[in-house]
Amino acid sequence: MTTTLQDSAFVRAARGLPVPHTPVWFMRQAGRSLPEYRKIRAGVGMLESCRRPDLVTEITLQPVRRHGVDAAILFSDIVVPLAAAGVDLDIVAGTGPVVAEPIRTAADVARLGPLEPSDVGYVDEAVRLLVPELGATPLIGFAGAPFTLASYLIEGGPSRTYLKTKAMMYGEPDLWHALCTRLAEITLTFLRVQIGAGVSAVQLFDSWAGALSEADYRRYVLPHSARVLGGLADAGVPRIHFGVGTAVLLKAMGEAGADVVGVDWRTPLAEATTLIGPDKAVQGNLDPAILFAPWEVVAREAKRVLAEGKATPGHVFNLGHGVMPETDPDVLTRLVDLVHTA
Repeated sequence: MTTTLQDSAFVRAARGLPVPHTPVWFMRQAGRSLPEYRKIRAGVGMLESCRRPDLVTEITLQPVRRHGVDAAILFSDIVVPLAAAGVDLDIVAGTGPVVAEPIRTAADVARLGPLEPSDVGYVDEAVRLLVPELGATPLIGFAGAPFTLASYLIEGGPSRTYLKTKAMMYGEPDLWHALCTRLAEITLTFLRVQIGAGVSAVQLFDSWAGALSEADYRRYVLPHSARVLGGLADAGVPRIHFGVGTAVLLKAMGEAGADVVGVDWRTPLAEATTLIGPDKAVQGNLDPAILFAPWEVVAREAKRVLAEGKATPGHVFNLGHGVMPETDPDVLTRLVDLVHTA
């Protein structure tokens, strides 16, 4: 990472260092809320978009140009490394990832091949194109955490109950750990490719971990997330860990090995930091739905989040989950200005 990027407000905040202003970026900033994104994606499938370095570069740059955010996040999807490792899946518009043959048995797990760096050469190429384009703006790489990837593979797609996932977790723990061990290695390879190509930070999304109790998280999930985050300890970039509905898991997530823990909108940042620990920065955590309220409400709530962030070792302003597709992009631009000047 160049000296300029090391000194960026985003990287400094992630490391708990003093910053000239609170840095801000948004999960899902590259995508659905932007008309220029919808235009460039017209007629191009999601997986194909993720495999085209020219498209990935343009889509990743769009919110940086429009909003002036302090970091870009690589346009990709958490199932990209699974598809690259040989899983037959598609990202269906309006549904999400759909797996042709869900993993339910030891033979299914055995079918899940390792990921070779060359399998995701297009991701390496996209990052190498982006870094010079972005200049002084850091690029965040990302991947899905083993639990969330496992839940997609076992359920065959998105789920509200995770019944099949939990049935394997509780009923066949050896099979569960074998699957998550493979997924941790795939995830680690995927993130190392991005770091090798030049990203300035990485985020591990455990989107569905909030479906678990703390005891189950510690037993069935934490060792595998720790394997990924710990495997990047010498990579020289900040590691962010995020999940939704994780209020009861924040202490355990703080132990998984990240430098920054993302907090959803349900837990005040000052309260979250007492759980996560005094040596970790936090990211978050404005409710994405607030962006649909009148501007004075958005401004008031954003200032509240910024005030709470002052009580933490380091604060990266973000939403408590991803930007909703119906969000007015002008509100996001205005919010960035507010965070920078407040």
